Amino acid sequence: MADKKIIAVIGATGAQGGGLVRATLADRLGPFAVRAITRKPDSEKARALAALGVEVVAGDANDPSSLRAAFSGAHGVYCVTNFWEHLDPERELAQATAMARAAKAAGVAHVIWSTLEDTRSSIPLGDPRLPTLKGKYKVPHFDAKGEADAVFAKESAPTTFLNAAFYWENFIFFGMGPRTVNGQLVLALPLGGGKLPGIAAEDIGRCAYGVFRRGPEMAGKRVGVAGEILSGAEMAAGFARALGRSVSFHDMPFDQYRALGFPGADDLGNMFQYQALFNDAFCRSRDVALSRALNPALQSFAEWLRQSGARVPVA
Repeated sequence: MADKKIIAVIGATGAQGGGLVRATLADRLGPFAVRAITRKPDSEKARALAALGVEVVAGDANDPSSLRAAFSGAHGVYCVTNFWEHLDPERELAQATAMARAAKAAGVAHVIWSTLEDTRSSIPLGDPRLPTLKGKYKVPHFDAKGEADAVFAKESAPTTFLNAAFYWENFIFFGMGPRTVNGQLVLALPLGGGKLPGIAAEDIGRCAYGVFRRGPEMAGKRVGVAGEILSGAEMAAGFARALGRSVSFHDMPFDQYRALGFPGADDLGNMFQYQALFNDAFCRSRDVALSRALNPALQSFAEWLRQSGARVPVA
């Protein structure tokens, strides 16, 4: 272990970071050891990682000094933020900035920043196609990450920009799975006739591990990952096969989705509409073949459903 390079992982007990931790541990003969950075090193999830031999270190993106200490001696750092924890894009930008600067200060050789597009580069605030939210965003949970890209480019260690896709786990945790309508199962999403790049959250971390394996020559590059790119009807057909029941697809109007009223509904409605407006380019920016090259265990939607479909609540 002493001769292995350390990858410090923000969000090590979460979806993306957890996938990276497990991928690193699985590669027992590989060049890396993993350091889990968490705000709660005494939590049950952190203790479980420690039991696997993972170095667990306290670190908080709201406390830049703690990050500098947590990154010390690391070869690589995986940086990710969780917008849905607080729904505050300005806080997310501040956290990303702290990570970027701490990685530079620690002398890290390679950073991966889990990011998304700044939609305002395609749809300015004055463009009426999407409502402006919080006064200065179109898709807040995209835009703050995209805005942070410039900070990583200018102020951080050498950085690879990793563009994720729609988590299929959203069907579990965001209640986006099929619902019974008039006795029939319906998958309702606002896709505007387009396709949706999707991925198992675990595979984002596995793809990140593949980027670290390729090395700092990946710095400065943008890597878009996806397990599969599917239409709404194709996803409904996948659910039908998994559930053994008929499932139809309803392409919900964007305004109707924004009006659902749950926290972040307007943000997600704008996200879906942005992806529909620029669907060809958005899908091209998520490369399934590259994702599989980085992560040979990449799951298709059908494979994800076989592994996790029983966890999707169907009402």
